[in-house]
Amino acid sequence: MYAADRTWPELGDYVAEESVAIVPLGSTEQHGPHLPLATDHLIAEGLAREASERTGFLCTPTVNVGVSPHHRQFHGTMWVDAPQFRDYVESLTRNLTYHGIDRVVYVNAHGGNVQHLREVGRRLRDDSACYAVEWMWDESIPDLVEEVFERNGPHGGPKETAMIQHLAPDLVREEKLTAARDNGLPDVDAAEHIQKYGARTFYDAIENSENGVFGDQTDATAEIGERLFEAATEQLVRLLEWLDDRPIEDLLAPAHVDPQPGSRRE
Repeated sequence: MYAADRTWPELGDYVAEESVAIVPLGSTEQHGPHLPLATDHLIAEGLAREASERTGFLCTPTVNVGVSPHHRQFHGTMWVDAPQFRDYVESLTRNLTYHGIDRVVYVNAHGGNVQHLREVGRRLRDDSACYAVEWMWDESIPDLVEEVFERNGPHGGPKETAMIQHLAPDLVREEKLTAARDNGLPDVDAAEHIQKYGARTFYDAIENSENGVFGDQTDATAEIGERLFEAATEQLVRLLEWLDDRPIEDLLAPAHVDPQPGSRRE
């Protein structure tokens, strides 16, 4: 059920029976010479809408701009600062709780959002507003990603390329896949700035890759993208069903261990 396509009485019928919501989040940022700026939010929305169709759970509109200052040197990249992103997502989620939602899955497709969505989930859980959890699509299927790609990459690599070849093939510049690989960083282990003496000595993608992407994009195909999409969707559906089955009391923050603070005060 896609929220923006429904009327308010229809949504009233939903929350009378269900209390789960899916919130897709991505980014609008460079993904090399071969993929659109929309890559991350297209993947997030595609997975969220598919899982919504399969389960019947509510899916909200997509948050298209995320925490992406580490790609700022490349034309077109958009971002919001981390505190504003966290506050926005928290406010959006509290809006959902006002309407009766008490479990939220953040369907995320941008690595820069991860720690901030985790922080928002903690805030909401700690004050018993709701249970909100971040879900990153590729982290749900790590074995499959490793199996299908010899040289994967964390950004603009074959896994994201394959997903867009499956979801929006007209947006992939197929003739630039070889250049994306050759002018980027095909082998992440070869990056000079990844780590020195135990410290991450870089902040921006351009410090490790001239064109901002990693991995061997020529390994990607639409058929592999379909496999990744299906496997990740199955994992998301399982998460949603697990969440729906749990009593909300089991999801919220546990009580302080006994004795409770102040319990012996007369």
